[in-house]
Amino acid sequence: MNNSTNRPARSAPAHALPRRRVLKVAGATALAASAGAVGANLASAGGSSDDSASKGSYDVIVIGAGFAGVTAARELRAKGLKPLILEARGRIGGRTWTDDFNGVSVEMGGESVDEKQPYVWQEVKRYSTELSTGLGADRYYFPKDGGFAPLPTSEVIPRLKSLFTPLFDGSKEYFPRPFEPLYREDLLRELDKLSMRDRLDQLRLSPEDEGWVNGATGGLSGGSSKRGAFTMLAQSWALSGHTFEGYLSINTYHPKLGTGSLLQAMLKDAAADLRLKSPVTKIEQRNGQVRVTTRSGQVFTAPVAVLAVPVNIWKNITFSPPLPSEYLSASKAGIGVPNVQKLWLNVKGATGRFATNPAEGASLGAVRPHSALPDGGTLMFGFAYDPKFDASNRAVVQSELRKIVPEVEVVAVKAQSWAADPFSQGGWACRHPGQLTGSYRTIQQPQGRIAFAGSDIANGWSGYIDGAIESGITAAKHVAALTTGASAAAR
Repeated sequence: MNNSTNRPARSAPAHALPRRRVLKVAGATALAASAGAVGANLASAGGSSDDSASKGSYDVIVIGAGFAGVTAARELRAKGLKPLILEARGRIGGRTWTDDFNGVSVEMGGESVDEKQPYVWQEVKRYSTELSTGLGADRYYFPKDGGFAPLPTSEVIPRLKSLFTPLFDGSKEYFPRPFEPLYREDLLRELDKLSMRDRLDQLRLSPEDEGWVNGATGGLSGGSSKRGAFTMLAQSWALSGHTFEGYLSINTYHPKLGTGSLLQAMLKDAAADLRLKSPVTKIEQRNGQVRVTTRSGQVFTAPVAVLAVPVNIWKNITFSPPLPSEYLSASKAGIGVPNVQKLWLNVKGATGRFATNPAEGASLGAVRPHSALPDGGTLMFGFAYDPKFDASNRAVVQSELRKIVPEVEVVAVKAQSWAADPFSQGGWACRHPGQLTGSYRTIQQPQGRIAFAGSDIANGWSGYIDGAIESGITAAKHVAALTTGASAAAR
């Protein structure tokens, strides 16, 4: 378990970029930060794939080449262990993915980093990662009188602050150490039973005020405020310093060359044997070894393993001996949000830079400006939560967006459905009510010779790249302890 004493030391930002407030609260800009990206389809590293040749040739098998898995592999390499990484996809990155959209590099998953997120910020400094900021909006469309009204920043920010701050009354008491989320478990047990909808109902907001807030709570939950735990949102608030200003600024920075550039630098230091297109179907523990079988029938063995795939995927892997019931129950319930699609848009026709903030239930969620395009258009990104909404259809997206901004022209779109991705089966992490004070502590722990990693089970920024890196470091510590114990037992 991680705690405040082993977090990386905080320091001043390494890049003197101007602090830009990016309006994220009313939508889901921060919501995909649990997902960041890698575009290079790296070729599988060498090494034989037959059972006899691979037996005993690795010290640890890491399953999953996202930020959690690559971090674990790098940390274990630094401890003198030889890692093998098995990745189901034909690329590294997991729920992060730097891809191309009409010649422009875009993140189909999350992309943001922040100095309030100490693990990823340490990596940014370690690899001298150049950072950029996105475009700010000059007006925001919020629900008003049954429609939408364009409002200036000077009016939007104070009102949002007045609406969001009361949501988290008492957060300094129940999350005094947000990197140790269960430090005041006694105060959290009742709160953790609440969904975000339950907490909104307690505030008795007017219908218009509700529409300003529930786009964010519904978006973070994956479409419905009834799904996500209130404590999930409250912990992010606490991690942001218990202030609206801190929470508002979470998504200011992103790697200029894509999150993939950072992950590739980390992978280079891991010096791991990487096998792409190797989805794992079975993990067995027997005779002091972990035996991992892929879909194609390849078998690899090592003394220990790290499982660094989304919790939603655990149920698709056969474990022998079986995992305790809490692990399977968590996987069946899911932590990664369902149905989410992230989309990129080339937009013209609208004067100035705008952002939309529809209320919960809209087919197309929040849309934000990202950068100016050479053709005079604006590159924007957004989220959709209705599984029936075709976010890859330009005409469909334009029709929905014109309900808010009538003059807008959508020139092109590119979308990624994380729910439809067979190796994610959901987007960013958002716990259900009761999960934090229920099985969360249990599913973070190793089982036999298998340690677990992933942003879904981080102590701190769960759902963000920072949480993935944190969990990878923790898993490496678990594995190191397992290997030390095994060596001692053998002597």
